[in-house]
Amino acid sequence: MALDKTFEPKEMEARLYQEWESGGYFKPGKHKDAKPFTIVIPPPNVTGSLHMGHALNNTIQDVLCRFERMRGRDVLWQPGTDHAGIATQMVVERLLAKENKTDRRAMGREAFLKRVWEWKAESGGTIVNQLKRLGASCDWSRERFTMDEGLSKAVAKVFVQLYKEGLIYKDQRLVNWDPVFETAISDLEVETKETKGSMWSFAYPLADGPVDGIAEIVISTTRPETMLGDGAVAVHPSDERYKNLIGKLVRLPIAERLIPIIADEYPDPEFGTGAVKITGAHDENDFHVAKRNNIPLIVLMDKKARMISTPENHVPERYHGKDRYDARKMVLAEIEELGFFRGKEDKVIAQPFGDRSGVVIEPMLTEQWYVNAGELAKPALAAVESGKTKFVPGNWDKTYYEWMRNIQPWCISRQLWWGHQIPAWYGDDGKIYVEETEAAAQAAAGAGVKLTRDEDVLDTWFSSALWPFSTLGWPDKTPELKRHYPTNVLVTGFDIIFFWVARMMMMGLHFMKDVPFDTVYIHALVRDEKGQKMSKSKGNVMDPLDIIDEFGADALRFTLAAMAAQGRDIKLSKQRVEGYRNFATKLWNAARFAEMNGVAHDANFDPLAARVTANRWIAGEAARARDAVTRAIEEHKYNEGAAALYQFAWNVYCDWYVELIKPILSGTDEVAKAETRACAAWAFEQILHLLHPFMPFITEELWQKTAPRGHMLMAAAWPSYKGVGDAKADAEMEWVIRLISEVRSVRAEMNVNAGAKIPCVLVGAGAEARARAKTWEAEIMRLARLSSLEFADAVPKASAQIALDEATVALPLEGTIDFGAERARLAKELEKAAKDMAVLDGRLNNAAFVAKAPPEVLEESRELKAQLEAKRKKLEEAVKRLG
Repeated sequence: MALDKTFEPKEMEARLYQEWESGGYFKPGKHKDAKPFTIVIPPPNVTGSLHMGHALNNTIQDVLCRFERMRGRDVLWQPGTDHAGIATQMVVERLLAKENKTDRRAMGREAFLKRVWEWKAESGGTIVNQLKRLGASCDWSRERFTMDEGLSKAVAKVFVQLYKEGLIYKDQRLVNWDPVFETAISDLEVETKETKGSMWSFAYPLADGPVDGIAEIVISTTRPETMLGDGAVAVHPSDERYKNLIGKLVRLPIAERLIPIIADEYPDPEFGTGAVKITGAHDENDFHVAKRNNIPLIVLMDKKARMISTPENHVPERYHGKDRYDARKMVLAEIEELGFFRGKEDKVIAQPFGDRSGVVIEPMLTEQWYVNAGELAKPALAAVESGKTKFVPGNWDKTYYEWMRNIQPWCISRQLWWGHQIPAWYGDDGKIYVEETEAAAQAAAGAGVKLTRDEDVLDTWFSSALWPFSTLGWPDKTPELKRHYPTNVLVTGFDIIFFWVARMMMMGLHFMKDVPFDTVYIHALVRDEKGQKMSKSKGNVMDPLDIIDEFGADALRFTLAAMAAQGRDIKLSKQRVEGYRNFATKLWNAARFAEMNGVAHDANFDPLAARVTANRWIAGEAARARDAVTRAIEEHKYNEGAAALYQFAWNVYCDWYVELIKPILSGTDEVAKAETRACAAWAFEQILHLLHPFMPFITEELWQKTAPRGHMLMAAAWPSYKGVGDAKADAEMEWVIRLISEVRSVRAEMNVNAGAKIPCVLVGAGAEARARAKTWEAEIMRLARLSSLEFADAVPKASAQIALDEATVALPLEGTIDFGAERARLAKELEKAAKDMAVLDGRLNNAAFVAKAPPEVLEESRELKAQLEAKRKKLEEAVKRLG
């Protein structure tokens, strides 16, 4: 089938994906005796749209899955989406407000949830279709959703079992409270931002008069309204200033309560006055101090972060119902009026915001459901310590250890409606019945007991923690569960090591008695070309779908893989993607060249039987590329795999092999021509095989269009060569390529006109070099643009010189370039490079600059320095060559 003149990805991608999916190529089970290879997709939010992080994450997973399929493994890439509690509820609530001017409370829980399921059916598949555009080869017939029937059954079973084992319980602790959504949220849903704030200082008078001349103790706070809930003032036990005040009482202004001065390790004597107000119900650190010292926890606010006045909290009635910020103004005014104001300092403070509501999060003391994470963490910690599960790059295990060794109880309840409702029922007497179904709870309570179900739902991460086994059918003992658990590789970002990876480890080990995966590959962030984090506010977001529309999915995938160096963030630019789109075009043009020159698939071709030197060499290069790409993917060094492919396909095959065989293809030696046509087709097929995991669309299209084969490339075997390669042919071709490359390099350095042909003299060449030069004379002269290629015993005058093994390659340039002018040009360029280097050194040696500069600016400066050093070296070599 003749190839079109130009490569158009859009039509081709949609058509090929449909062929793969409808042909069942993504499904496991074709080779029952094959070793399984399993990956579970990090389930994207059902509300989500594809962003660059998804594109990188899923490109890497797809590279692994396509690679292992071609290696004969029974691959299952398990897809699905997450119900995303708060995100989905927010989307539907906004939709309701827009459509009906109503809200969920007016609708009632049942009607609201019905509307959410309707929204999910209409719009919930967006990201799945976007992943298909990227080329993700998931088995979509097995797609799961964290709230589908099977996964909900798994969630209920896990909750009930952990509760009955004493590992789930109710407790009053501090949580991140979102006053807009009126729910606890996880740390991951909190965005800390630096904002302009103030630190106010107040005096609390000693209740029984001065001690050692001290009549008051001064505290400082960025949240004055919380002083109404203070339960104590803490000082460090070593702080001599307050030694005689410990145990004394101070009068809390406005609230008019007496609170003690206590000693605790928490206050820093060097910071501020060294005295710290303790508001245990509204500050995480204060909560722990209060618990240690048996200080009362005084709740100041309701679910909307409005002040409450009760007999227990002593907050004056005038504050009741006031927003916390209005209360702040009132407190400040009253403190000043009472004469207890001691100063204000404007400063930048770190404030926690709800990532979806956009309001400041309030630390709030509430009763919630908790998991005893400390107990579950023990085997999960041991599994990584023993190497049963390993992190790549290896430094991430330290982050995992840090979190796991300091783990806190996990708050799993949320005050939302969308999610897995907690399987707990309450009798009229408050007794709790935790069972998988209402019928089981009723049976446990007794026929006459009226039960009310807990209204809260579970944290989204609770169901996500079961993902590696719940998606395979657990708690049922399914064949898939037996065959595909534990899974092999988890590909994810560093930000959810704790929230997701650690919890999957805990749950997998507890319920399956085995780790959920043997390898956790942590990829970096995708940033903009300047190294800045992409964000809508900066206007630097690159939409992967726009990039796919413009350059094709293969170009985006290859770019992301080529830049995915372990531990290094990706600086993505359109120019890079465009460059790899050009790589796809180069492949297309190479296939067209082959088609026009009679290069076609020959099923009988054996690379071991090749006689032409260039053919024996390209066969060896293919084997080396195969080894490099295989090793790179196995070691999760995707950038090295992409680099090896680019080098082999563009540089070795297109730039050298194709150029060097042109005379054979247009020559009269029919035997050599037939072998070379077959070998060129075979080598190109190796490129398609090796490149397929990275660029599946163009490789599949070229595979199908260049020969009738009866099967798709996706189902082809990964190349396996034994004995391919010939050291003698390698040495000869490497010599020829080095000679041509060095001559080209010198021509460029010396400003030789691109169209000018120049003489070349090999001085002191041995017999082997002379033979090679004679064999390849026509190709060397054509590709290096030489007027002659001769041998001599001495270097001609006014020659640029190149060392090539035992020989010296001399390029007599008298009359071709002006040596004096060239020396002057090089000297000027060297001077400029030195000046630029001095500026960069000045920056990089300046401790103040290094301390304050953003990381991306430092990295850019270091990269520029490396480029300048390489340029200076080249210029110095050029000066030497002029003699």
